[in-house]
Amino acid sequence: MNKLAAEFIGTFALVFAGTGAIVIDETTGGTVTHVGVALTFGLIVLAMIYTVGDISGAHLNPAVSLGFLAARCFPLRQAVPYIASQCCGALAASGVLRLLFPQNEMLGTTTPAGSAIQSFVLELILTAILMFVILSVSTGAAEKGITAGIVVGAVIGLEAMFAGPICGASMNPARSLGPALMSGHFQYLWIYLLAPVIGACIGVLGCRCVRESGCCSGRGSHPTSGACALAPSMLKANQLGQA
Repeated sequence: MNKLAAEFIGTFALVFAGTGAIVIDETTGGTVTHVGVALTFGLIVLAMIYTVGDISGAHLNPAVSLGFLAARCFPLRQAVPYIASQCCGALAASGVLRLLFPQNEMLGTTTPAGSAIQSFVLELILTAILMFVILSVSTGAAEKGITAGIVVGAVIGLEAMFAGPICGASMNPARSLGPALMSGHFQYLWIYLLAPVIGACIGVLGCRCVRESGCCSGRGSHPTSGACALAPSMLKANQLGQA
């Protein structure tokens, strides 16, 4: 139960701060700026990794939980309640933003600036890179966890900074689901639910290509080497998403 509460609170903080920055930027006529929004997403993820990472792993992202599931280092019986907690946290955050800013129509809903397929491919690639980084920094000695929050937060901020104006750089189904449900804008939601999940699985394949034998292969009941070794223990290196 502590892990589920940590995922709920962590995802709430992610969506509240990240989409809240978007809403406040729109409300104040661009005071926060696009760079500020991107940094907000990266910094809140960094903070939550160090805050709840040792409790739940700070996935904060259904795509990341499913990525670890695909890597066979996270059981289905835990992945399902994790995803439910993440989605509930996102919905709660968007609900609070709706109460605070009832005049805002979108509440930070992710929508494509160009074609749907363009944003789909971008979201897929962005999430694949994110998952690849998450798996890579969660391997080896425990001291790698000290800087993992910085690495993952930096990747999210970077991807949001350059790709956000086109696709929104969600990389996180929960982050997109909450604002969409609360604002009633569902037209492009399928992009931000499907693309990150596929991208996370591609990230797992990328890890298998470059890491040592046994990485993300599920060999044995308790993998002890490779990028998956620390995922079940939920060290602070495990993030979660998105953006």
